[in-house]
Amino acid sequence: MGRWRSAIRQYPWLNIVYKILVTLLGIVIIVVGLILVPLPGPGWLIVFVGLTLLGSEYHWARRVLGWLRAALARFWERWSTWRAQRRERRLVEPG
Repeated sequence: MGRWRSAIRQYPWLNIVYKILVTLLGIVIIVVGLILVPLPGPGWLIVFVGLTLLGSEYHWARRVLGWLRAALARFWERWSTWRAQRRERRLVEPG
């Protein structure tokens, strides 16, 4: 990938076209993912793919992606803890 990217950077017009295409494709993927979030399916996964694509060219997208991954990890940890506590309560309570 590095050699291919350095070959593109040798031609300024090709570099601009490449950045425009990556930006447009990343934004389209993110918008489609956000539309699919309330529907059953991989909406958030598609958003992460779009941010990963944008992150290949933009530092801000890498930072947002890192923040989202950390937030998702915190959410998943809290969710797992809540489920474990709920399971324990069900076992302890007679019923």
